[in-house]
Amino acid sequence: MLLSSMLLAGTLSWGSFTTPLEAPTPRPIGSYSNGCIAGAVPLKLENPNYQVLRPQNRRYYGHPVLISFINDLAAKMNDGELADKRIILVGDMSMPRGGPFKGGHASHQIGLDVDIWFRMIKDNKRLTKEQLAKPWALPVVNDNLLSVNKNMDGYAYSLLRNAASDDRVERIFVSPAIKKFACEQTHPDEDRSWLRKIRPWWGHTSHLHIRLACPPGTPDCERQAEPPKGDGCGKEVDSWLEGFKHPKPKPKPAPKPQPKPKKVLPEACQLMLNAG
Repeated sequence: MLLSSMLLAGTLSWGSFTTPLEAPTPRPIGSYSNGCIAGAVPLKLENPNYQVLRPQNRRYYGHPVLISFINDLAAKMNDGELADKRIILVGDMSMPRGGPFKGGHASHQIGLDVDIWFRMIKDNKRLTKEQLAKPWALPVVNDNLLSVNKNMDGYAYSLLRNAASDDRVERIFVSPAIKKFACEQTHPDEDRSWLRKIRPWWGHTSHLHIRLACPPGTPDCERQAEPPKGDGCGKEVDSWLEGFKHPKPKPKPAPKPQPKPKKVLPEACQLMLNAG
């Protein structure tokens, strides 16, 4: 009834859906920043190895491969053999049927992205429902954006490395300072192939934005080009940090640019939205 009323009123949005669209096979459609998903499944809210932030927003849906990845990573990081095991905090994934958010994310649209917060819980202390509903982020990067602070400890490095070492992961977006730290902490004689997936990007000072590759058998999922060859350390990451050290002067006011054309969702997504 609610969706029907919204459709008649012309206000139906992707955030209006409260359940996934059933599908024989999970189907990510389009690109990470312009698409949707049929057959998404929810991440269970109750788990001894992780907690889901802001569950009231219903952004804990994804492709089954993403669900498996989160469970595997959380179990690994909370392994009883680790000297410093901790519960991980799962941030935004996708909405029940994916699609664009009204704000906060340009991607997370096809059920293959997840934010894992660096703010970690020691000694398996769990957040209360109130804390989960209104969580706070603990940055691991200093205010000048040039280096990490004491919160980027050995456990945080292990979390980053374990996530990037998973074959299902295509990219992980973090602040350039975090990328620099990972480069410096990894010995030249160690396996450094996982560093190629760590991509510096604006923001991301308190979480990892993990993106999985399109799973096999998903022809409607638009694959990204592979990251540049090499580990991305040295000149590549330094060029980002130089931008923070020596910001370019603000240009003189220019004529107001023409608005960019709106993205057109894939036809299958348009049909999913219009069908309600």
